[in-house]
Amino acid sequence: QVQLVESGGGLVQAGDSLRLSCAASGRTFSSYAMAWFRQAPGKEREFVAAISRSAGSTYYADSVKGRFTISRDNGKDTVTLQMNTLKPEDTAVYYCAARGGLYTTNRNDYPYWGQGTQVTVSS
Repeated sequence: QVQLVESGGGLVQAGDSLRLSCAASGRTFSSYAMAWFRQAPGKEREFVAAISRSAGSTYYADSVKGRFTISRDNGKDTVTLQMNTLKPEDTAVYYCAARGGLYTTNRNDYPYWGQGTQVTVSS
């Protein structure tokens, strides 16, 4: 198993940047593909970005492509989501998730989740 703890959320203005971090503990971090999801009030949890175990491959939702960057440090057991040019529609609780094997965009494929961190973007 792996335990995940997110940090870095907050209240920012449109156009600002924010950096989210997810610290993992437990089994070998490099065994897990990692992803970020988000959930806005009244909406389903949606895929944001994913990164492979070796960090050799990444994938983004169209809504964040070119603005967000996912990265990982297997030496520090962390995954990061750099969010630039934030928009009010990016407002949501952001969750870090892990799964063994290859990453997917389906939230049901991820057995391990953090508690989430709130990101609020004002216009």
